Amino acid sequence: MVENQRRVIVVDYDPSWPTTFETLRAPVWASVRDIAVSVQHVGSTAVPGLAAKPIIDMDVVVASSDAMSDAIRRLAALGYSHRGNLGIEDREAFKSPPELPAHHLYVCLQGSIALANHLALRDFLRCDPASVAQYSEVKKQLAARFPEDIDRYIAGKTEFIVTVLRKTGLHESQLKTIADANTLSSKP
Repeated sequence: MVENQRRVIVVDYDPSWPTTFETLRAPVWASVRDIAVSVQHVGSTAVPGLAAKPIIDMDVVVASSDAMSDAIRRLAALGYSHRGNLGIEDREAFKSPPELPAHHLYVCLQGSIALANHLALRDFLRCDPASVAQYSEVKKQLAARFPEDIDRYIAGKTEFIVTVLRKTGLHESQLKTIADANTLSSKP
């Protein structure tokens, strides 16, 4: 487990991350499978070969606001603490139970910009090894430069992320929303 998830530590890709995701996913999916569309492994740990903070990111995808409210209640029963949307529309964030491997859990509305951001970036990088190498280097440099400042680390990645997302066909208004979200100071 990572003691301080606000400290910026970037490590080389760990091939055990997909297995860790599946272990974390199983009880979440069992709890929400009748109200959720899927549980997705997103973020840098979902991209083979990509350097990352050793924290799994998971998105529970729901089709409606009603399902989102129900998912929040069900996840609380598993020990997840609801943290609100943290300024990201149609995405709810959770603090994970301390006994589990380090991870961020979100409930995202299907079709939302937050979900499109996560899936488009992941899927593009999974198919572009040159971008994986470039992004790994960007992340390592930012972690070395801002080891105690997660907000500046996140902001520093924004230009690369927006450049990649532009290649995936996201609209300029969506890209602006994503860029603006990366400058929020209330990150998990």
